[in-house]
Amino acid sequence: MIGIVPTTFVRKLNVNGKEVFTDSEGYILNRDEWSEDFANALARQEQLQLTDEHWEIIRFLRDFFGEHGVQANVREMIKHFRKKWGPEKGGNRYLHEIFPRGGPQKQGNRLAGLLRTKGEH
Repeated sequence: MIGIVPTTFVRKLNVNGKEVFTDSEGYILNRDEWSEDFANALARQEQLQLTDEHWEIIRFLRDFFGEHGVQANVREMIKHFRKKWGPEKGGNRYLHEIFPRGGPQKQGNRLAGLLRTKGEH
């Protein structure tokens, strides 16, 4: 975990009896603590029922980050999922519908255990 962080900026998420720390918006502080159970716990907190489509996006985000060292931007997500799901489900509108709290780049990255995207505040 990173050094001392003011408690007003840190939240605790109970993941199977273990406390995992996030920032005030739910971004995990220690990416090594990410698990599918973390994603499920955060989704419950955000009142989101994860479907197979959510998991495909979460896995895409994690794989993209692992391969490139940066988060996928929305354009890359749309390109990938339009090929996979077709133009309607792979489009920006649908991706934002299934991730209603900030779209796939914010809510998706939170659930995938990734950090805030560059320039996000």
